[in-house]
Amino acid sequence: MMSYPKIAPIDVPIPAERQSARRHYGVHPYFTRRPHNVVRSYILRYTREKDVVVDPFGGSGVTAIEAWLENRVGVQNDINPLANFIAEGVVNLSRGSIRDYTKALSALRERCERKLLAVERMSPAELEVLRQDLKMPRNIRLPRSSDVLFYHELFSPHQLASLALLKDAIDGISPSWLRRGMLLAWSATLAKVNKTFLSAEGRAESRGGSSIFSIYRYKVAKMPVELPVWQTFEERFSNVIAAKAEIDKTIEVKQRTTGWYGKFESYAEDIDALARRLKSQADYIFTDPPYGGHISYLDLSTLWNCWLDQMPSDSARGRELIVGGELAIQESSYVRRLGDAVTGCLSMLKKDRWMSVVFQHWNPAYFEAILSSAASEGAELRTAISQIGDPIWSMHKKKGSESVLAGEMILTFIKSGRRTLTPVSNDFDVSDAVKRVLSEVEGNEIYGELLFNKIIIAAWREGAIRSLGIAKSDFIHLIKKNGWHYDASRHCWARGLARGEASLFADAEYQ
Repeated sequence: MMSYPKIAPIDVPIPAERQSARRHYGVHPYFTRRPHNVVRSYILRYTREKDVVVDPFGGSGVTAIEAWLENRVGVQNDINPLANFIAEGVVNLSRGSIRDYTKALSALRERCERKLLAVERMSPAELEVLRQDLKMPRNIRLPRSSDVLFYHELFSPHQLASLALLKDAIDGISPSWLRRGMLLAWSATLAKVNKTFLSAEGRAESRGGSSIFSIYRYKVAKMPVELPVWQTFEERFSNVIAAKAEIDKTIEVKQRTTGWYGKFESYAEDIDALARRLKSQADYIFTDPPYGGHISYLDLSTLWNCWLDQMPSDSARGRELIVGGELAIQESSYVRRLGDAVTGCLSMLKKDRWMSVVFQHWNPAYFEAILSSAASEGAELRTAISQIGDPIWSMHKKKGSESVLAGEMILTFIKSGRRTLTPVSNDFDVSDAVKRVLSEVEGNEIYGELLFNKIIIAAWREGAIRSLGIAKSDFIHLIKKNGWHYDASRHCWARGLARGEASLFADAEYQ
């Protein structure tokens, strides 16, 4: 039997395979989805079959779904209804057969395709008459950062009518598991059938994305594209079928070998409530808490939650672990609650079990909240691995490549029960630490994320993380001062100064 404390922790980065799992990519868009192969590797290393694997900030369910497929008990939790809708929808695809879905699609096509084509040709007056017979989503007020004030303004009249007509037909499908699978495809269609969708230049009109996922707000395109709703739905449906085929095959292989007994549970609770529910029940936690600002998940999920009639309560919105958002949550509150979240996670975890926390940010106070809370609750940091070189870059990374951290660090702890208090020190020379790390680089390249993460852990080990308040510009200056330049084409730092910088730093030293 496996001895959990004797597990050799993962101590090298695992190359991401983002697009190789249809169950996570293509079925439905979501924010900050973790590479499934990385998550699965961690689950397989730190658990055994039938173990309980928990993700308190589950997002679209990568952790819980991978645990479920590997014969574990995958526990999904997120206060965002959209996140649980996606995760539960993917797991639901294990029910029924592909033939059931294709028959349902044929019936839906017979009922809707001609009607939807007719809607696209309707005049404003005709659309107004049609809308009287359709169930429309509530016209709620949008977040203040949006280009428009109210929900219905995110759609053209043709889009509103078409989406409502198609959803009304799907709502009449039975059994419920089949209806939910079709609704998953409809919800994914919603991401392209709205006025924030922008076609990618030089590609097919349907290829592109929404401002919701690039600049993280409701920005209406200058020239909105109105894609044909039925064709867009069928494309999304094909992705759902591909995901089902993949899931069916995975389960079939399990049934022929070890047997299939994976389980999946889903909750929508605050971390404190989840900790009380699952106290000392988790065998492993792999989680990716929100990184502070930029992404206000509940605000940005309004596009889906409103039409699915699952808008979160004001109470849930107030518990969201972010900085900013429509409720202008303060950074001090975020830091405190981030530390409390780690404490809650560890109360769920059994003794001598492992926990991995995925995180990345410029602010050392965020890291200190995680590391200090873990240490005070008897969890020892065993590895801090930077997952770098990921080919997926956000708009923020593209616009501010030197100063934006695109990778992530996976901090892995074991709950030994030995509580420790790291001595506080202000004696940490950032300049010397940067110089030391750069001098140890093998080769001529280093990712900024890896360099920064090494500095963070070094400061933590020396008890000086609280004194590590260095501005992004100063950090960048230190790297350049040591004879490195930023290679924008590879998103990393390269040895040697760029043209013109050598004399600049020579002059600076002389002055």
